[in-house]
Formats: sequence, structure tokens, C-alpha cells
Amino acid sequence: MSRLFNATLATALMLTGTQAYAQTTSANVDDAHSKNLIAHNDSQDVQILLDLGWDSKYISEGRNNLENGGIYWGTAAIQYDNINLYATVGRGDTDNYTEWNFGIEYGFDIGDSIEATVGYQRIEIYADEREFDNEIFADLAYTGISWLTPSVAYTYSTEAGGYFVEASLHSSWELTQRLTVTPYVTQAFDFQYATEDHNGPNHFQLGVEAEFALSEQIMLSGHISHTIAQDDIKREMGQEVNNLDETYAGIHLSFTF
Repeated sequence: MSRLFNATLATALMLTGTQAYAQTTSANVDDAHSKNLIAHNDSQDVQILLDLGWDSKYISEGRNNLENGGIYWGTAAIQYDNINLYATVGRGDTDNYTEWNFGIEYGFDIGDSIEATVGYQRIEIYADEREFDNEIFADLAYTGISWLTPSVAYTYSTEAGGYFVEASLHSSWELTQRLTVTPYVTQAFDFQYATEDHNGPNHFQLGVEAEFALSEQIMLSGHISHTIAQDDIKREMGQEVNNLDETYAGIHLSFTF
């Protein structure tokens, strides 16, 4: 099973660093399959973006990918217009685990109120077992409501031969010019992506994200999230297994140049 990079809040927000006091935030900022690095804007300037962070657990597809501890993340990206090239490395703080993600994505608008992203990602994993994957992903977000952003994310894995779908609602609230808080909920569905034998509801996730602009180029952000295992995870692990739900948190610092 491929282990997709869980893009945390700051990684998604780092491309909006030059708009630190913006009224809205990106959708899908903390969902398991959302890269969402593209921040739609009219600037023709090249931007270089760096992000450093830590998550208390490595959660993706509603599952904990590490037996012990959390994971450190580092991301470097270069963006021109709505095209973004990025590289991300994750390293377990306790377990012997290193993961690289290399990707390209393109963001565009559909009409006045729909933002879309399409992209490709290569995953390389170095741990007790060597793994790799190729993924094609797409996201749609409706931005016509200022306080509520519905979105859907799709990821196809060539190794698994299946796909994963997440439907989300994010509600961003600007408490001050520098501080924005965003509660969110996500419903995820697995179709032979995480497991070959089961299809359907995978997990439900909810959480709160926060971002604080230290300056126009530096963003501090964090999240606390909780996943609730559904039929796909329960059938994979066995109905008699307890404690399949997960709670985790993360903090990131991002820079835009």
C-alpha cells in the first residue's frame, strides 16, 4: 500500500506567504490526500518556498503509518504563475523511516467560484521495506461562500491500481489580521487504494487548523485532528480490534522568498 504524504496546514499555506493577511485560506489544507500547494494568484514572479514541520503521528488514509513516534517534514517548492514543482522529505523521529515525494501540479479556475488543481507525484520510501508509488491527483474547491469551502480530492495510485476520494468542508474565521482559525470535516472513501478487498467508506476526520502570520514572508501554523475508523479500516484490521481511531497534531513554520 502506498503511503501518501499527509500535507499539513503550513505546507499548503506556504505558497500564500506573500498574502499573509488574506481573507481566506486554502481548502483541503490538512486532508490526507491533499497536496494543494498551489495558491491561485495573478503574480508572474517566481516564488521559492520552504516549510519545516513535525506531526505527532504519521496519519494517512485514516491509518497510523509508524509504529512509534511522529515524523519530521521538510518541503522545498518553486512556483511560477500556477505551476508548482516541489520536493518533500519526511523522516520518523523514532522509527527507521524516510519518505520522499517529488511532484508537479497546476492550478486553474473554472468560472468565478471553482478552483481546481491537477498533478503528479512520485513517492519513494526507505524503511524496513522499500516501497515506491506513482500518483495522479486532482482537487476541486468551491469558493463562492466566504465562510465555507466545500471541496473534493481524488488520488489514483498506479501501484495499488485504485483511487481514494475525500469530500471536505472547511470554515475559515479571521480572528485578527494575523490569526485565522479553520475547523474542518472530511469524509473519505477507499476504492482499492488502501486495501484491495474492501471498497467504500474509509474514515471520517475532523479537526481545527490555525495559522499566524509572523510577517508577510513567514507563517506559523498548526493543527489538531481526529480520525474515526469506518468500514474499510475495520474490515481490514478486524472488527474485534479496538482503538482504530487516531488523534494527532502538528506544527509548521513556512517561508516565502
